[in-house]
Amino acid sequence: MKYKYISKRYHVDKSTPMGQVDELAKKYEGVIDLSLGDPDITTHQIIIEKAFEDAKNGHTKYTDFRGDPELRDEIRKFYGEEYNIDLLDEEIMVTASGCVAMYLVLEAILDDGDEVIMHAPFFTPYPQQVELTRGVPVILDTFEEEDFQINMERLEKLITDKTKAIVINTPNNPTGTCFTLETMRNIASIAKKHDLLVIADDIYGSYSYQEKFVPFLSLEGMKERTITINSFSKDFTMTGWRVGNIIAPSYMIKVIQLINENVVFTTSSVSQRAAIAALQNRKMIQPDMILEYKSRMFYAADRINKIKNLSVLPPKGTFYLFVNIRKTGLTSAEISELILREARVLGIPGNAFGDCGEGFIRFACTVNKEALKEAFDRIEEMEMFKS
Repeated sequence: MKYKYISKRYHVDKSTPMGQVDELAKKYEGVIDLSLGDPDITTHQIIIEKAFEDAKNGHTKYTDFRGDPELRDEIRKFYGEEYNIDLLDEEIMVTASGCVAMYLVLEAILDDGDEVIMHAPFFTPYPQQVELTRGVPVILDTFEEEDFQINMERLEKLITDKTKAIVINTPNNPTGTCFTLETMRNIASIAKKHDLLVIADDIYGSYSYQEKFVPFLSLEGMKERTITINSFSKDFTMTGWRVGNIIAPSYMIKVIQLINENVVFTTSSVSQRAAIAALQNRKMIQPDMILEYKSRMFYAADRINKIKNLSVLPPKGTFYLFVNIRKTGLTSAEISELILREARVLGIPGNAFGDCGEGFIRFACTVNKEALKEAFDRIEEMEMFKS
């Protein structure tokens, strides 16, 4: 129904398969939820206690408009220590989450009608975020048969005189793939050739299981045309703290700061203190956490590949498995609903992540192994998947 007090932009139904399945799940008892990418491990006590201590000591007010100077300095040191990348303070902006960071970036760089290329399957908010900032999303399909790597010939064919930027996300949500260094260098070459920006969504950088993560901005000649988006949500299991950051040329950061002052003013001071503690204690906090999610991923992939009519590529990154269900003969939405109804296991239909996600279902390994075992035991008992 259309309401006269609602903007006409929102008169079109924008509901997604993800939202539809979530509503359906509420009708069932005892559901094992493998849908949302919200890590089940609680934020480390070191982070919580330090943030609480800092709050009691007065860190409860507005911070600097670009973020707490101590946090910006920790981000700068992190890139130097981990990746040998020299950042200037004025190239760093703290934001109230990675999602807000993406909105701010797009608002800063897009003129009406500018096109943004994004590879699918993609993080579901991307297209609407581009549309909210008056841009045009252009979808580049990737395929399991090509390990979900970007095909350069198909990429270049999508570039027009309206193309402003390419969004890349590696390690990738939802496929779990990691772009090879060759893929990244080829994207960089195309960006230089056509004078494009690259927006690198790096929020799963800690979850790269086969090769050490390489930030896109570290590639030769790409720092000046790369905008990096980070978040503490996944790398430190801090989803509820809502804190992230942007790394970009200083002239862009100035504009992004001005926009942000009219959106959230400043990021939560307490969350920023938590982020400082996270970075300072990362070598103590992250290894066991990452090992746990990696172990779950390989366990789940092994179970899936032993189930009739299901298959998945070897895990490379994140905590998502993009499971091929084509042999069932059902659509992504149909198989998702069937697994929910008969096995009480909730996944996300692949077409929620773009048209080329049809034929897949995404499972998030954000429950412990005991729950994963129970989930796949239930699925195996379904008639469709019995050997």
